[in-house]
Amino acid sequence: MFSRAMQRMSDLIGLRDWLEAGRKPAVARSAAARKSVSEYDAGLLWSALLLLTIGLIMVYSSSIAMSEVQRFTGYRANYFLLRHIAFVALSLVVGMSVFQVPMRVWQQAAPWLFIGGVLALVLVLIPFVGREVNGARRWLSLGFFNLQPSEFVKLAAVLYAADYTVRKQALMHSFKRGLMPMLAVMLLVGWLLLHEPDFGAFVVIISIAMAVLFLGGMNGKWFAGLIVMLGLGFAALVLTSPYRMQRIFGFMDPWADPFGKGYQLSHALIAFGRGEFFGVGLGGSIEKLMYLPEAHTDFLLAVIAEELGLVGVTLVVLLFTWLVLRAFAVGRQAVNLERPFSALVAQGVAVWIGVQSLINMGVNMGILPTKGLTLPLMSFGGSGILANCIALAILLRIDWENRQMMRGQPV
Repeated sequence: MFSRAMQRMSDLIGLRDWLEAGRKPAVARSAAARKSVSEYDAGLLWSALLLLTIGLIMVYSSSIAMSEVQRFTGYRANYFLLRHIAFVALSLVVGMSVFQVPMRVWQQAAPWLFIGGVLALVLVLIPFVGREVNGARRWLSLGFFNLQPSEFVKLAAVLYAADYTVRKQALMHSFKRGLMPMLAVMLLVGWLLLHEPDFGAFVVIISIAMAVLFLGGMNGKWFAGLIVMLGLGFAALVLTSPYRMQRIFGFMDPWADPFGKGYQLSHALIAFGRGEFFGVGLGGSIEKLMYLPEAHTDFLLAVIAEELGLVGVTLVVLLFTWLVLRAFAVGRQAVNLERPFSALVAQGVAVWIGVQSLINMGVNMGILPTKGLTLPLMSFGGSGILANCIALAILLRIDWENRQMMRGQPV
């Protein structure tokens, strides 16, 4: 029953149907219809820009107190704001450059980009090479900038899984020849991430790979079996790790130890409670005054809830929802134009943004155990913003190439 339901879900998205049945969708359009096609998806672009703008404002608001008490900032209240502006500006410039790269180039480079990402994850674990912060070794120090390879491995996973699925389409029903090679690669990536440790990135990357393989035609029974295996694997990771067990206990009852394992969640919930419907006003948060840890990164949504209330949180949720839906729509359009790699990349980006934002929101609201994942496009962090903007630039490139083909022009 489960496999039939998942089969039906993917059929609604449309890619499996095209890949497996070999249908030739109608793409012919009249001259008038081709002329009416716009140059880009305005809804997709503006939703991303609005999220970046709201994130910029809220990072400044949530980081003022930390800027004033941290010695390395020189007691400048705008320290994190200036760095975030620099990250966003750099990301937009890089994104505009990435937009110029055709999708055929990305497909050719996908395996090499993935290999480069894996090597970067290895470098992180080498003593005196990887940078350790708060007990986690996730960064490579570049002097003025700390690079977090796991953020770019998410993008590499999208591209590699899409390329692999297209190349191995005839073998997708074979566990040994179709699924096992990808499973082995993802287990290697997972092993490296868990040694940092970065369990959140591991969950997101596995979600991306699984979703792309399934949408590309993976056997429904194998998919159901992998879901069960992953569930058992996650349970084993929690049961064998004391600090993960503490997070689970803190999640189940944060008020039992509000100054210990339930500290972050209890203060996030206080922030949501104080915000009510319209919030206490921009800049008026109490929790950001060194009560809520990582207020400008992992718990930015809690500050939004406190200062802008239910209205602000709803706006953010709606913007992410629209962004993800538009990404899936771009993928569906690529299916109709017989572009399977582009379709899978678009849908992989949708899964990435959707899963990571859902996990971050769930953690902030107390629906999911505390996990170190930022809110895409909004939280402070150069690597995350840069990787997100590159992914969206590729998504916009897919959309642009779709529209060029609909106009009857070469891409």
